[in-house]
Amino acid sequence: MTIALRRVAEHEWDTVYEAVSWAFGGLFEPAAERAAWRGVTDLERAFALWDGDAVVGSFTSLPFRLSVPGGALVPTAGVSMVHVASTHRRQGLLRRMMRHGLDRAREAGEPLAVLTASEPAIYGRFGFGVAAYALQAEIDTARVGVRVPPGADDVRLSVTSPHEAAPRCEELYTRLVPTRPGMPARQPGWTEKILLDPPESRGGASATRCLLAERDGELLGYARYALRPRWTATVPDGTVIVRDLDAVEPAAYAAMLRFLTRIDLTSRVQLGMRPVDDPLVHLLTDVRRSELRTLDRLYARPVDVAAALAARTYAADVDVVLDVTDGFCGWNEGRWRLSGGPGGARCERTSDPADLALPAGALGAAYLGGTSLAALAAAGLVREVRAGALAAAATAFAWPVAPWLPHGF
Repeated sequence: MTIALRRVAEHEWDTVYEAVSWAFGGLFEPAAERAAWRGVTDLERAFALWDGDAVVGSFTSLPFRLSVPGGALVPTAGVSMVHVASTHRRQGLLRRMMRHGLDRAREAGEPLAVLTASEPAIYGRFGFGVAAYALQAEIDTARVGVRVPPGADDVRLSVTSPHEAAPRCEELYTRLVPTRPGMPARQPGWTEKILLDPPESRGGASATRCLLAERDGELLGYARYALRPRWTATVPDGTVIVRDLDAVEPAAYAAMLRFLTRIDLTSRVQLGMRPVDDPLVHLLTDVRRSELRTLDRLYARPVDVAAALAARTYAADVDVVLDVTDGFCGWNEGRWRLSGGPGGARCERTSDPADLALPAGALGAAYLGGTSLAALAAAGLVREVRAGALAAAATAFAWPVAPWLPHGF
């Protein structure tokens, strides 16, 4: 029977979602979680593969506006809910869905596509490279303290409900988005999804609380956290689980981190998916007892090389001809002249000789400024054609702050 690829209809949503849940382990999420995913999914961009009446694959493209170096918010296809049934592997079905999804992104004028990978080995062949990493930490608060900068003691801290504080927290988040590449502007439905906290999903932890940091009534930062109580014999040994931690100034960030490491009856603080240049690395008195770990986080690829490269700014003036190979999106193949700097850039096709040669995946990895073109060259993924071009381009593509994806999709 022919396997059909078609848009997901409203009455098919639950069937497709259940198939995705089985593909990711068969642990079904609460009804509220399913409803939240439906709230952020545009069914015009959700597709499934059908073998008769059975769903054997799915592919969703979430409409994002992603921050890039320089602060612009670029229309981006957020690839999500991708799966192929184990009964239908090695039939080219993932390639078929990816082909369809990236073609539609191009038609929609989205210069970028991004995803988070459950299995990193899969997506390199479709031109995706690791554009942002994340830091995880588990702090032994019995042995590790927090150094605070001047002004931290002037910050007023209070604890409230995440839903009550949401409007103010989202306003602060919106201010932060242009300051760090890789952050998505919140689209409708995402705030509700992020705040979702069904008891069935807490894993023995408490309900989430929201810590607010203020000075003279102005919100400077917030943290959403939960507590997982535990006793070892008669000794309290609980964990503070930090879900979000955002601040617009160092003193507020440090004051909140200090508070979180001093909560009664706890002996550790877990922070997941932080920026790799997170201030906590410099504020903790002993990073060796903080179990720092770096993970791949956000994968990116250019859907439209010219539009993507022109959408960001560059740390230094750059004038370079890039010879791009792209075996999956052939329209990106060829030589492109990138000219620009801190004030903006343009990128257009050229017949001039190449300065650097690289595949689309390497360009995606370097795009947000967190992966050095020089490091990619050392791995054999970028080739310098004109002497001196690599150092100049690597300097221009770099960015002062690391890219960061604050929440999954």
